[in-house]
Amino acid sequence: MSDQPGVAEVDDADWRDYFGFDTPYDQQAKVIERTIRTAKGKGYFVFEGPCGTGKTMAALTAASYLIRETDLYDRVVVVTPVKQQLAQFVADMRALNDGRDDPLSAVALDSKGDLCPYEREGIFPGDASVHDRCEDLRDHTSSLVKLNDGEKGGLPKESAIPGVREDAEKWWDPARAEKLAAAARQDAETWQSLNTATLETAGAKSPYPTHQPTAPDEVLDTDTGNGPLYCPFEADWYARDKGSPVGFEHGENGVVTISELLPQSVEHGTCPHRVMQVLLGNAEVVIGNYMHLFDGQTRVLTDAILDENTFVIVDEAHRVEERVRDILSDRVGLHSLRRARGDLQMLTKHASKTREHKMEVNEALGTYEVSLDHVHRAIEFYNAVMDWMDERITAHLDQEFDDWHRLIQYDEFPEEDIEIPLRPPESEEIDALSTWAKAEGYGERLWQAMGPLGVAVDAVLEEIEPNRSTVCGAVGTLMTNWWENSRATYFRELVLEYSPKELGETANVWERAFTPALTMYNCLPSAECREIFNTVGGGVLMSATLEPLSVFTEVVGLADFDPERPVDAHTFDLRFPPENRATWGVDLTPFTARNRGSPTAGEDNAVREEYAYALRELARSPGNVLICMPNYREATWAASRLREEVSKPVLVDESSSNEDTEALKQTFFDGGEKVLVTSTRGTLTEGVDYDGDKLATCAVVGVPLVNTRSPRVRAVRFAYAEAFGSENAFTYALTVPAVRRTRQALGRVIRGPDERGVRALIDQRYCETTRRDDVRACLSAEERTEQVRMTPMFLSAQIEQFWNNVGDS
Repeated sequence: MSDQPGVAEVDDADWRDYFGFDTPYDQQAKVIERTIRTAKGKGYFVFEGPCGTGKTMAALTAASYLIRETDLYDRVVVVTPVKQQLAQFVADMRALNDGRDDPLSAVALDSKGDLCPYEREGIFPGDASVHDRCEDLRDHTSSLVKLNDGEKGGLPKESAIPGVREDAEKWWDPARAEKLAAAARQDAETWQSLNTATLETAGAKSPYPTHQPTAPDEVLDTDTGNGPLYCPFEADWYARDKGSPVGFEHGENGVVTISELLPQSVEHGTCPHRVMQVLLGNAEVVIGNYMHLFDGQTRVLTDAILDENTFVIVDEAHRVEERVRDILSDRVGLHSLRRARGDLQMLTKHASKTREHKMEVNEALGTYEVSLDHVHRAIEFYNAVMDWMDERITAHLDQEFDDWHRLIQYDEFPEEDIEIPLRPPESEEIDALSTWAKAEGYGERLWQAMGPLGVAVDAVLEEIEPNRSTVCGAVGTLMTNWWENSRATYFRELVLEYSPKELGETANVWERAFTPALTMYNCLPSAECREIFNTVGGGVLMSATLEPLSVFTEVVGLADFDPERPVDAHTFDLRFPPENRATWGVDLTPFTARNRGSPTAGEDNAVREEYAYALRELARSPGNVLICMPNYREATWAASRLREEVSKPVLVDESSSNEDTEALKQTFFDGGEKVLVTSTRGTLTEGVDYDGDKLATCAVVGVPLVNTRSPRVRAVRFAYAEAFGSENAFTYALTVPAVRRTRQALGRVIRGPDERGVRALIDQRYCETTRRDDVRACLSAEERTEQVRMTPMFLSAQIEQFWNNVGDS
């Protein structure tokens, strides 16, 4: 059955026992079978499946079969970048488990901020991140429940869910932890006398007060009355021997989400995040987001379950390249540099109080093999870096803008970020900051020491100023990485992020318009992707827009994967009736910046007039019409022209808040025919379900390429040329991602078997293969076959004919 060498056959009857609905679509059956066959060889199945393929249930069915019917996999980890899709996986997992005597255990992951009762109710201090504050409380709590030398921990509590993996050496005392949690309970004598309110969240009442408690004297065995803050929810988790009062039976059909996990944990007085951690360690199915697989910091939570016995489902896989690049990129802003310097100065200030203080600090730093001399040198270095940034920024603004002081004073600066490249984008030269630093005597040893020094300072300050939120370790690590990371893979820039604000007279003038940041932009994520995929046992990567599959497998590191592990790739066609849709390629001069001119110039040239005519014809077609322009500036131009020429209300999307975008979308959906104009690179062209009669026509104008003149885009193109050949660089790095956005927009039209609609590609580059810059090859074979090429003058007749035909069917 398989065309992959060394891949096992599949017993059809077995996997059908796990399918969650009555009968699979033909395409679903093929997805399931090819996924299982490839996974049995510890490989990956990569497939494009348009809306209606049934990707979610197919992937879960294959994974369930592999977990239960083979000895190859213990669990499946699902990752998706879209919350709506995460909810779909939960719904399909519950459908798969429905009626089963042995449901698969599953948990959906949520962030620490969404799960922490203190954070949810605004009890943490406003200047502290939930992560930092939580880690501080966890450290305090763990120190309070530690076993003394020679002591043995109590027996595990019955409340721990079956199957919890115990630590090799138990260093905590459950009895001490239980005493600590009990001291904070509202029925404890301490809190009864204070008549305090009870902490409630998510409709659940905890047994603890609304404020964070301090460790009582009877737990500390002192009479100081000055114990540290601790987390009673965390203490209760230790009291249960790192167990959970919430089991998979609490979730609907064995699938636990925040809706069950959070209130149950709060009512029992146990940390919801720790409960989630226990559940994921024992679940057969873990549903999370991309960060749980691709981000090193977030993966601290999931690392223990990401091994050769794990099968992964990567949803919306067309986003992998972009999202992993974002995850791997890093930045440190001027404010963070100042805070890191402040941490160092705080330590030196404490040391300067007395000789004893100085000895105390040096002794504490000595355990990390650093000294106060190193701290003073780091302060000097940070001061010099910030002075260098000021000089570099001022010189750039002087060169690029006439009288930039006046532009800032009267708020007339262009509202966009400014990139200041620190090396030529098409080279692997050392960056300007590193070159300057080396010349000034800040060489390799200092840069390499900044990370360890920062970690040491954070640890010492934790003892001296326990309520201070420090950044020295994180900033120092980034500075070390700045020196050590590959020059070819990471492009160094000084980025001025547009953020006008009121500042004091002593601040740099440019700070009133910009927030500067030293940025390491990842140009080539394929090696990191390959390493992650090599770590786990196998999987499936799926999306509605992955073509060309050969390009996708290259850029995510699967093309040159382990030859012993098969990689199978396939594209499925849209399974809905083809007579219900029309796909048109409108043959017009390419809509490029060079051809069309500026949208704000005041006069439209011949190219703009051609496109205005085509958009008018499409906007007048029956039903709701979505028009996607290359960017928001062009969307504003198109909307202004259409308002003059069509009777329908014309809505225009802008780069705005999620709330504003959601309100605009609802206005578009609410009754009456309308036109919505947006950017193809915006949020309304992907992940939005325009089902039913919400959308009748989608027109994409031009190819939504990013700014090819941007230094970082040029650096990406250079890195891709080095990795995949100069002849492929532009296509792989720029064209393919842009056309995937086009295809995502087109996919909004037909969402079900009874839906009808028009998909229009307005630009000659979608129609013709003889042009050097054509993009037709980036469409799917089905889209190329169905596309009817025409000039704008035929649009009106074709629109009328199509809707007459589908109306009669």
